[in-house]
Amino acid sequence: MKKIVILSSMLFMTVCTKSLASTSEYFVDDAAIETTLNQGVEVNYLTPVSNVESSTQNSLMAVSNAMASTSSVAASKDPAVAFILATFLGGLGIHRFYMGTATLTGVGYILTLGGCGIVAFVDWVVLLIALVNNEGISKYEDNPKFFMWGGK
Repeated sequence: MKKIVILSSMLFMTVCTKSLASTSEYFVDDAAIETTLNQGVEVNYLTPVSNVESSTQNSLMAVSNAMASTSSVAASKDPAVAFILATFLGGLGIHRFYMGTATLTGVGYILTLGGCGIVAFVDWVVLLIALVNNEGISKYEDNPKFFMWGGK
């Protein structure tokens, strides 16, 4: 029986490897890459803005504005999503991973099933209060502690 299982798994892996390897081919157009790189503007943040041409200065301002707006969007987490995750997956700490907790804290949360459910329940209550009061959860984001309400 072992031999049949081993042979069938080896056959399956061989068939999958052959079929996946032949499904797509990649092509790199070196000329297009070189053209794109040559059209770019070299940016040096150590150079004062007054020493830069106006067109380059406008490009730099647009890039810095885009970076600022992207970071502010990525930094804010939705309290409703965190509350829903805590409601259904609280014991696994998925809401903590969503809010950006440290990896080892999340692993500890999973291994203890949210502190035998007590810590997960308190997290749920804290998120409910934050959601009802429209406070936001920024003070709980990126918190490396096991007890998120304990402060940073």
